[in-house]
Amino acid sequence: MSRVVDPSTRYTYVDYATWPDAERWELIDGHAYLMTPAPSTEHQRVSMRLGSQMEVFFRGKPCEVFAAPFDVRLPANEEQRDDAVDTVVQPDILVVCDPAKLDDKGCRGTPDWVVEIISPTTASQDQIRKLDLYERHQVREYWIVDPLNRIITVFVLSHGGYGKPLYVEAKGKLTPRLFPELEVEWDLIFAE
Repeated sequence: MSRVVDPSTRYTYVDYATWPDAERWELIDGHAYLMTPAPSTEHQRVSMRLGSQMEVFFRGKPCEVFAAPFDVRLPANEEQRDDAVDTVVQPDILVVCDPAKLDDKGCRGTPDWVVEIISPTTASQDQIRKLDLYERHQVREYWIVDPLNRIITVFVLSHGGYGKPLYVEAKGKLTPRLFPELEVEWDLIFAE
């Protein structure tokens, strides 16, 4: 049974933790967003192939890669208790380089690199709300992957903000600014 959400109510992680596991929700500044329907086959294919390349690269290194569903709690300040946290997101793929941010519930604090794979139902969420959220929380690099148009939009944190994005066609190789030794091979990700 789907959870009834009152748009005028502000929710916290305590509320979020009681909601059914069968439903995927995100909280952004206390507002609840249902993440349905389930991702498309192409979304899942891109997520698995990109995540696999990233996982192989990070194996044996201090940073770790995770894939949704994986809760990222973003407290307003580091001292804030989980019961007051009003922002919990589930990025498609994320990299965390500080092991102190990881616990049994997921990640508490800002990931270093986040990748969102957009679909028609999540495009505005990923390109507007989450872009603002990740910039406010100082995610060092944020990629938005558009599988339909095969475009990657890259945001790199500089002087506290993202500035002008880089738009890249999803072919050949693309190297994240944070990890210059990693070459993401888009031809493998979009191979038929």
